[in-house]
Amino acid sequence: MSGMDQGLVLITLGALFLAGLAADAVGRHTLLPRVTLLLGCGIVVGGSGLDLLPQEAERLYDIISIVALTMVAFLLGNALTLQTLRRHGREILTVSVLIVLSTVAIVALGLWLIGVPAPVALLLGAIATATDPAATQDALRQARARGEFPKLLRGIVAIDDAWGVLAFSIAAVIAASFGGPLELAHLTRAAWEIGGALLLGAFFGLPAAYLTGRLAQGEPQLTEALGIVFLTAGVAVWIDVSYLIAGMVAGAIIANLARHHEHAFHEIEHIHWPFLILFFVLAGASLNLDVLADLGLIGGAFVVLRIVSRVAGGWLGGAIGAVPALQRPFIGMALLPQAGVAVGMALIAAQDFPEYRDLLLSLTIGTTVIFEILGPIAVVWSVRRLDAHRG
Repeated sequence: MSGMDQGLVLITLGALFLAGLAADAVGRHTLLPRVTLLLGCGIVVGGSGLDLLPQEAERLYDIISIVALTMVAFLLGNALTLQTLRRHGREILTVSVLIVLSTVAIVALGLWLIGVPAPVALLLGAIATATDPAATQDALRQARARGEFPKLLRGIVAIDDAWGVLAFSIAAVIAASFGGPLELAHLTRAAWEIGGALLLGAFFGLPAAYLTGRLAQGEPQLTEALGIVFLTAGVAVWIDVSYLIAGMVAGAIIANLARHHEHAFHEIEHIHWPFLILFFVLAGASLNLDVLADLGLIGGAFVVLRIVSRVAGGWLGGAIGAVPALQRPFIGMALLPQAGVAVGMALIAAQDFPEYRDLLLSLTIGTTVIFEILGPIAVVWSVRRLDAHRG
C-alpha cells in the first residue's frame, strides 16, 4: 500500500469516526436510531451513493465486522448470568425457540404459496431467523432502555442466532433431499460450528474468569478485555466456528464465574462503540440498493412474512413463557434487525444450491437493507411505546 493509499485510509477512518459522533448527536434529538443514521451515511458514501470510500477502506469491513460483533456477543453474554436465567430463563428460551420456529414456518409456507420453489422457500425461511445483535443492542442503549423487557430482549438476542444456525442447517438438509438422497453434511457442519464455538468460548472464558481484573484497575482491564475478544474472534475464524457464539459463551462464563470484578464488561462497553461506528458505516457502504428494484412480489412478501412471523412468535412465546401480557406484542417488533449472519447463511446456501444463487443472494441482501434501516427504528419504537403504556 502506497503512502497516498495509507493516507486515504487514515483520512477515511477519521471522517467515519466524526460521522459517528454526528450520528450520535442527531440521534439524541430525533426518533432515528444512530444505527440507522450510520447505515444511511454508509449508503450515501458507498457504491450505491457517491462512491467516495477508497477500496482500501472497504477491505477493512470483514475484519472490523468480526471484531465488532464478537465484542457485542461478549457483552450479550453478560445477560446470561445465572441470576438473569433464574428470573428470565423460561421466557428467554421459550420466546427464542418459538420465534425461530414461527419464522421458518410462516416465511417458508407463505413464499411457497406464492410460487417460490419449496427448497428455496425453506432456505429463505431459515435465513429469516437471523438477527443483528449489534443493531439491537445499540438501539436499546440509545433508547436508555431499563427494566425487565430489555433484559429479556438481550437474553433472546444472545442465543437466537444459535437456534437460527441449527434451523438453517436442518433446512438445508431437507432442501437438499428434495432433489436427491439425504445429505448429513450440513448437520455435521452445524454441529462443528455450534459445538466448536461452545468449546472455544469455554477455552478462553474459564481462565479469563479467574485471571482478569487481578491487576490494578484501569488500563490493564482494557488490555485484558481486548485480548480476550481478539483471541476468541481470531481462533473462531481460523477453525471455522461461530465467533458470535464463542464470544457469547466467553462473556457468559466470565459474568458467572468472575465474582471478584466486572471490569472486563465495563471496559468493552467503553471501547466497542468506535468499532461499531466503522462496522455500521462500512456495512451501509457495502449494501447494493440496485437489488431492491429486482425484488418485486417475492421481496415484499418476504418482508411482510418476516414481520408477521416475528410478532406472532414473540406473542406466542411470551404467552407460553409467562411474559407479562403488556410486553408480548412488542417482542417480535424489537427483534427485526437483520444483518451479517443472514448474508452468511445466504452465501452458504448459494454455494450448496447454485441454481438458486441469484434469488437467494439478491433477496437476502435486498431485504437486509430494509431490515437494517427499519429494524433499529422498530426496537426504539417498541421500547418507547411500552414505556408509554406503563406510564
